[in-house]
Amino acid sequence: MADAAVEFRPQPGPQEQFLSSAADICIYGGAAYGGKTFALLLEGARFSGDADFGGVIFRRTAPQITAEGGLWDTAEKIYPLLGAEPYGQKQWRFPSGAKLSFSHLQHEKDKFSWQGAQLPLIGLDELTHFTEGQFWYLVSRNRDPSGTVKPYIRATTNPDPDSWVATLIEWWIDQDTGYAIPERSGVIRYVARINDQLEWADTAADLIARHPGCQPLSLTFVASSYKDNPLGLAADPGYMARLSNLPKVEAERLKNGNWLIRAAAGDYFRESDFQFIYATELPARRLRARFWDRAATLPSEANPDPDWTAGVLLSLDPDSGMIYIEHVDRFRGRPGTVQARIRLRAEEDGHPTAVGLFRDPGQAGIADVDHLIRRLAGYRTIVVPETTSKETKAGPLSSYAAGAGPGQGKVCIVRGAWNAALIAELENFPKGRHDDQVDGAAGAFNWLATQLGAVDYRYLPVPLPRFGARPAPGAFLGAPRRAAATTVRPARRGVY
Repeated sequence: MADAAVEFRPQPGPQEQFLSSAADICIYGGAAYGGKTFALLLEGARFSGDADFGGVIFRRTAPQITAEGGLWDTAEKIYPLLGAEPYGQKQWRFPSGAKLSFSHLQHEKDKFSWQGAQLPLIGLDELTHFTEGQFWYLVSRNRDPSGTVKPYIRATTNPDPDSWVATLIEWWIDQDTGYAIPERSGVIRYVARINDQLEWADTAADLIARHPGCQPLSLTFVASSYKDNPLGLAADPGYMARLSNLPKVEAERLKNGNWLIRAAAGDYFRESDFQFIYATELPARRLRARFWDRAATLPSEANPDPDWTAGVLLSLDPDSGMIYIEHVDRFRGRPGTVQARIRLRAEEDGHPTAVGLFRDPGQAGIADVDHLIRRLAGYRTIVVPETTSKETKAGPLSSYAAGAGPGQGKVCIVRGAWNAALIAELENFPKGRHDDQVDGAAGAFNWLATQLGAVDYRYLPVPLPRFGARPAPGAFLGAPRRAAATTVRPARRGVY
């Protein structure tokens, strides 16, 4: 029996409007789950029958391309049905000879790798992740050497009030409420750069009349939300519950598409979210990790209140799913002092406890972490690149602590002298002067939540990064283990 025919078409509404826009630049989205990635991939197949066609869809970093359920995974569900085959490094080739590639622009300088390129279609998934300089440089690469395709750019986005994208599309957004203006969605306007400033008009003729010789580009924004994706909601009906359980700010952005809302103190954490226990109440069987947010500056007359180094010890009860904030080591010191203290704490916490380190982008950050890893030889070390905002990083811990109401979350704090400083920082996040303890706690939680399956990270409201393969059950819950030929002082355990 012959295979049944498969027909791909956009869903009626914004997705269809996005894929039928005649604008040179069309930006699509403004909220989560509006079918943005699928729409961008459908656009990539539009000219699959043209042998001369070649397009590129960009993400900011390479891992985002192959992330679970992301661009590459979704492309594998679409393009083979059109006869395409994967080829080389993240590229699809269609039977006609048409090509579609996936690439990234992690660093600002990476845009110059495309100097001389001629790209009929440029796609940018999550536009706010890219810099304004990267975007406009790629605009200059948007051309078709064959002359068969009118060059165009398509981008998807979620709201970010502090991004350059919020300024670019402000005409389409109500500047009082932060929500998209329905009657302006998909309306095309014209833009040209005049004396290094963007000038706008309702028609190209108006811009040319005001600035003779300019060459306007047409641009539009098509707003969408989960309400415009019935197929997605039918496939995953529980997703809206997860969006609804986001902290207030993230829910407004991702569920309701608010481009203006910003976090205020108390939006992420309140003291009433947590249960307080004594160290003697900790379960005997638990997985532990201490994550470090490092600083290396002492107070001075010029900088009397610098950042702190904070190492936050969290543990996970694999039976109940409860999270325990067991201890915070918070101090200021020079780099040598910081490294020695991290090593000392690793010895005191014991070998079953993972040591988490954040790595700043760039070669200096890599070298710094490599040096510290050598000092931690014999201990399980987790290195997490800094690729997300602090609010995004803290979102899962915030939701897990809040639960369904005060005292109903699943995060406990062990009583100690360090509690007051931790609570003050948590309640003032992200508007407070310091966020070192929040970063450490969030990093530890995000790693613990991916381990052993005790916390089902798939149903947390904010997707969590995966830091390596999941270990076998109980892999880090047994007796302390030591690497061969490694000498350490006996670990001191007990109540801090």
